[in-house]
Amino acid sequence: MDELNLKTLEQIPIPEGLEERLSKKIDEWEREGQRAKRHTIRPRALRYMAAAACIALVFGVGFHLLNQYSETNLAEQDTYQDPVKAQQEAERALNMLAINLNKGMGLLERAKALSDQTEQSFNEKLKVMK
Repeated sequence: MDELNLKTLEQIPIPEGLEERLSKKIDEWEREGQRAKRHTIRPRALRYMAAAACIALVFGVGFHLLNQYSETNLAEQDTYQDPVKAQQEAERALNMLAINLNKGMGLLERAKALSDQTEQSFNEKLKVMK
């Protein structure tokens, strides 16, 4: 059976210029593959640079906060020698904590309201689909 198919295939005439057209198409595919490789190198390099920049930023902010924390600790040690100043400093810190906590709670309430509204509309759409 294989011999029959081979003989039949040999009898089929090959169109003129087929070999040239096939080689041109193969060359086009190779060029497209090379272009695709060039395009994938650039985004990879950008990803690595972005990751390195993020790491540098995190270390920079951490270093800055560490220095700032150590400077404020040295400056605040003097206020604890006087009880009145220590009380004022403690009240100021507690007020700042209360203000920031209230801001956070307000944001949390807004997020919960939005979540509840989204859940309600989602449930309504599910009921409509049933």
